[in-house]
Formats: sequence, C-alpha cells, structure tokens
Amino acid sequence: MDRLRSWCPLPGCPRPAVLLCFLILAASFLVYPMLRTLSLQLHSAITGSYISGTHSIVFVNCPNEQIARDIARTILAKKLAASVNILPKTSSLFFWKGEIEEATEILLLIKTKTSKVLKLSSFIRPTVLLRQSSW
Repeated sequence: MDRLRSWCPLPGCPRPAVLLCFLILAASFLVYPMLRTLSLQLHSAITGSYISGTHSIVFVNCPNEQIARDIARTILAKKLAASVNILPKTSSLFFWKGEIEEATEILLLIKTKTSKVLKLSSFIRPTVLLRQSSW
C-alpha cells in the first residue's frame, strides 16, 4: 500500500488506482462518439444496410432551369452532395403579402450526408439570396 501512495508526492492525493479509473472513464466518454460512428459505418459497409440519420435529402426551389443547373453543378463541384435531381416546372402556391400567389419553379432534390447539410445550407442561402435580386 505504501508503494501505491509513493506515486503521488502530494498529501491527500487520491490513490493512483482511483485516478486511473477516472481517466479511463473520462477517455471513454470522449472517444465514444467517434467509435460509435466508425462502428456504424463498418456495419453498414459489411451488411450493405442503410443506417438511419446518416443521409438527408434537401429541397431547393429555383426560378429557372439555368440557375438550377448552375447551383447543382457548384454543389457537386464542392462535394457538398452525392447527387442532385432537377425536377422541372414545379407549381408552387404560397402566401405573399397576405395574398395567395402561384409560381412555376424548378425543384432541386439534393442527396447528401446529414453531416454536410449545414455546410450545404450555408452555401445555398447566400447563393439564392444573391440570385433573387436578378429574378
């Protein structure tokens, strides 16, 4: 017992075994999210099954096909999505200034990893707002 206490030179220092258990426990909590993600990816790769919550679909309306194509190409070039479908002539009904309006738009159906949705959103919002001024 004296040998264990000799590791800690300060008086009142916890025993090394308790300290070691605490460090292992703390490291487990810090590493758990990474290990969980890796194990889910490994399971998915081995079984070929889909894991809920790892992929998302994002819908974006565009005023015309040229803008839709430009946005789709840029998204793919930046590797923010695996695939983009362009669905032509979508009818949209919406409230605008207290009135029901109707417009024809082009719908982008963007397939991406859930982990990239925030980056994708951050890219699309300024792009769409910038282009809205020319609509």
